[in-house]
Amino acid sequence: QVQLVESGGGLVQAGGSLRLSCAASGSIFSIGDMGWYRQAPGKQRELVATITRVGNTNYAGSVKGRFTISRDNANNTVYLQMNSLKPDDTAVYYCNAYVTVGVGSRWSRVYWGQGTQVTVSS
Repeated sequence: QVQLVESGGGLVQAGGSLRLSCAASGSIFSIGDMGWYRQAPGKQRELVATITRVGNTNYAGSVKGRFTISRDNANNTVYLQMNSLKPDDTAVYYCNAYVTVGVGSRWSRVYWGQGTQVTVSS
C-alpha cells in the first residue's frame, strides 16, 4: 500500500504565503510525475502544477509566477510554495503521484492524498 500525506494548509491573509508538503510512503519502488491539484467549493478539481522526476515543471496560468513546485526524490516528497496568495486560491489542495510499487512483481498507478484546506482571506 502507498499513502500520500499532505500538510501545511491553513488560513492566511491575501498577499501572504504558505508551503504545502506531501510525503509518500509504503512499498514504493519509484515515483514518476508528481503534482498538485485543487478543488474549490462548487467547482471541479483543477491542475495547479506538476513536476517530473528530473524536475521539469508545468503550471496553471492562474498560478504561474506565484507558485513553485519542487520535489525531494530521496524522501519521496513534493512541495508547493505559494506566494502572493489571493482569495481565489481558496480550495482543498490535493497532491498526487504516479507510483511504481511492489517487490518482484511490480505495477504502477496514480495515488492521491487526502487533501489539505487552504483559505485566503481578503
